[in-house]
Amino acid sequence: MPLDAICLSGVLEEIRPQIVGLRIEKVQQPARDQVILSLRGGRRLLLCAGASQSRIHLTSLSRENPAAPPMFCMLLRKHLGGGRISAVEQPGLERAVILTVDMMDELGEPGQRKLILECMGRRSNLILTDGQDRIIDCLRRIDLEMNEERQVLPGLYYRLPPAQQKADPVAAEEELLRRLLHEVSPDTPADRFLLDTFWGLSPLVCREISCRGCGSCDALLDTPEHKEMLAQAFFQWQSDVKERAFTPFLLSKDGHPSDFSYLPITQYASAMEGTAWESFSAMLDTFYETREQQERVRQKGQDLLRTASNARDRLKRKLALQEKEYAQTQQRDHLRICGELITANLYRMEKGQSLLRASNYYEESCPEMDIPLDPLLTPQQNAARYFRQYNKAKAAEVHLSQQMEIARKERDWLESVLDELSRAETEQDFNDIRQELMAAGYGKKSVSAGKKDPRRGKSRPRAFRSSEGFRILVGRSNTQNDQLTREAFKSDYWFHTQRIHGSHVILCTEGREPDLQSLHEAAILAAWFSQGRESGQVAVDYTQVRHVRKPPAARPGMVIYDTYQTAYVVADEAVVKKLSEDGNKSTSAS
Repeated sequence: MPLDAICLSGVLEEIRPQIVGLRIEKVQQPARDQVILSLRGGRRLLLCAGASQSRIHLTSLSRENPAAPPMFCMLLRKHLGGGRISAVEQPGLERAVILTVDMMDELGEPGQRKLILECMGRRSNLILTDGQDRIIDCLRRIDLEMNEERQVLPGLYYRLPPAQQKADPVAAEEELLRRLLHEVSPDTPADRFLLDTFWGLSPLVCREISCRGCGSCDALLDTPEHKEMLAQAFFQWQSDVKERAFTPFLLSKDGHPSDFSYLPITQYASAMEGTAWESFSAMLDTFYETREQQERVRQKGQDLLRTASNARDRLKRKLALQEKEYAQTQQRDHLRICGELITANLYRMEKGQSLLRASNYYEESCPEMDIPLDPLLTPQQNAARYFRQYNKAKAAEVHLSQQMEIARKERDWLESVLDELSRAETEQDFNDIRQELMAAGYGKKSVSAGKKDPRRGKSRPRAFRSSEGFRILVGRSNTQNDQLTREAFKSDYWFHTQRIHGSHVILCTEGREPDLQSLHEAAILAAWFSQGRESGQVAVDYTQVRHVRKPPAARPGMVIYDTYQTAYVVADEAVVKKLSEDGNKSTSAS
């Protein structure tokens, strides 16, 4: 759900004592809609003005920054760098946050700047003002043509968006609510009544109050009992909000975060799993990390997904036709028998026959068998035609088996590329996969495909550290999987999920004998970065690198091994986070 006004109030209640008084040491803009303020003490404050992801909270995730910082980022560095956060405010029940920063201007004089985050869906914005509330600049400029009522442009004074013509749910008195309930139409759903009457409430919370009071999300206000029960549930909700009794609550479906709120949600019963969190920041980090990963795959990897999916689907259709033809070649003995029976019965055949009925002496009871003939051919030519068809089917069997093996390997490789795309995190990950596809002949090369961008660094594998201090490396792409295995020492250990696609994992031993715990943790990483992440117990093969070989002319990431052991582990996200080295994004969802 979007971050509604009450939930935003709960988030600010949590982070305000953690950030007020801290100095801003660094300003980063990893994405167009995201700004991160690195504060003294290692805290990192994320402000996001995305249309579907607008929010503010402390984050523990590292994000890749562009090689050249955007102009808005440079402006924020100029005005906020070295400043100290003196206040964090939410005006009323507006979905807006005002950060007041005490700073020194170019002349060394003390001054103030305000960084205002408006969390308002597609109208979300991030605005920088001076001490007199005059706009210095903003993330999205809004002129007269875009909005006649409110412009957001440099040089104008900042003012809040026009207030909605609805009642304040926190300040609403009992008399007002009962009067409104008395006047409402009996065919009005309870949640719709709350949504239309009060501002600052999300549809999710309106349904929850209806469910708690009337026993159903779609209950109608058609009886005095329903109206009274809704009033009591609303007053209980109002009391909890006034007492700041907020509970970060995450809803998940099939293991994937689906929604969140500031109070326990009961309306879904067993259809969704609800989890209470210790902090809003940790909950929002988890929720939006999954959303952002899916969005990155959708935007940056959309063309790659389409290319790989189309190629895989073509191969599947081609393979199905080949398997059908191969099945037909298995019936070729019938052609040979027909040819031999014609040869054995030449003495009683004449040219122009269209059918030969003969005893099939290849079967024990010698049953009668009808053999179709071409009346335009002689008996000898009909026999030769059947023998040619037999030999052709025999040769086709060999050729088709070879082509089917090639197609299966190509299909498996394309499946592994699709698996890579589901876990791709950074721009460089997508570039590596694009290069891998183009090297295999898939996709069109752009003009700059062969040119290297000097600002773009080399993609590095995911790095982890076991409980006993062994370094563990996880490949991000098939090309990097090959590189990891090729550059590893022969005594290092190699891990991969059994018979399903996943990353190659290398446990660097540095000449030491790894302990069982480190082997187990490396196996968990192999299970997490694979298609078996959601499959419960996963079989992971592991062996020393010396036993891993790459077949000649094999696609990237394809290896063979014979001497190995198998561990059965569960892909545990908590273990993955615990082992992650600083600066590594290890827990993105597929």
